[in-house]
Amino acid sequence: MATRQEAREAREAKLDELHQRLTGAVERLVSGPDWARALAFAARFRARSFSNTLLIWEQHQGAFEQGRVPEPFPSYVAGYKQWQALGRQVEKGQPGYQILAPVTGRFASANPADAESWRRLGKGEKPRAGEVVRSKMVGVRPAYVWDASQTTGDPIPEPPAPRLLEGESPAGLWDGLAAQIEERGFAVLRVPHEGLIHGANGMTDYTANTVAVRENMDRAAQVKTLAHELGHVLLHGHDQDEARQHRGIGEVEAESVALMVGAAHGMDTRSYTIPYVSTWAARVDGKDPVEVVKATGEQVRKTALAILDQLDTAQIGDGTPPGLERDTTRRAAPAHVRPVPAAEPAPSRRVASLPEPGARPVPVPAFEGRGL
Repeated sequence: MATRQEAREAREAKLDELHQRLTGAVERLVSGPDWARALAFAARFRARSFSNTLLIWEQHQGAFEQGRVPEPFPSYVAGYKQWQALGRQVEKGQPGYQILAPVTGRFASANPADAESWRRLGKGEKPRAGEVVRSKMVGVRPAYVWDASQTTGDPIPEPPAPRLLEGESPAGLWDGLAAQIEERGFAVLRVPHEGLIHGANGMTDYTANTVAVRENMDRAAQVKTLAHELGHVLLHGHDQDEARQHRGIGEVEAESVALMVGAAHGMDTRSYTIPYVSTWAARVDGKDPVEVVKATGEQVRKTALAILDQLDTAQIGDGTPPGLERDTTRRAAPAHVRPVPAAEPAPSRRVASLPEPGARPVPVPAFEGRGL
């Protein structure tokens, strides 16, 4: 029987292997199309962290190449006992996909407002009288999930998926996105053509608190542009940190949020234009490009999820098998997703989104949407 020290060392070795695998997966996201494909995939598994999405994707691709699964992309993933709870059993000889699972601890404090007053409770330890108890993540551990194709048993019900014609906008999506923009103190404007917004598809003006989208595009392009501008509103206001204001990351984040929102509604994401990933990630001074990509991906996922949670629209699943209740709590809007009062002063800066392919270049403000 393995000693506690041996078990700890084995777990650490697995974690090291997982981090190396994750780093390799991130390093392979070297171009805009690669990033776009990763985000489109992440939209189908958006209930999981960006890092875990990449780990699932990379390991499933390997399983497909080895002939262990029939399709190159997973459908639903769950843990061993979760599949059993749904009346399905992992097939013999099917190894699971390793992911990073959170390790939580219980902390108590008699003065919750004082960050220094929190103390971690031991196993089975009860709080003292008057103390408040909260849980928080203290680390990660390796865990395993399996794709539905690696299991047999009761059929998996398939919920209806949105189906869109080319150029069509998902029902209710424009109104839902516009409402979220307006809740943050911005007016949504439709303008007749791009000449009124410096040749762009859309523009967010933090001084006038307006979001403008040109009307001479098909409905799908208009709603995609509105999602892009909502990404700017949520992520790139004047009170955001300096790294987030970096032009390359700003455009990648806004376009990636739009991509995930669109993908979650069954929209075609092949036309989404994203700057060269290895270039913008390398330009953030003092930051490891791999960590920049991981942090950006997670920021995009959380922002897109906050948007999707507030929409009353038909969306594709999030990778959780139908009928399974995962132990996840629906998020309140993240700290970066908060109203910006219309009367609050802001620097004079406008953010314009990407022009249509072939559009004539027109000078625009410093923070605009043409990539790098």
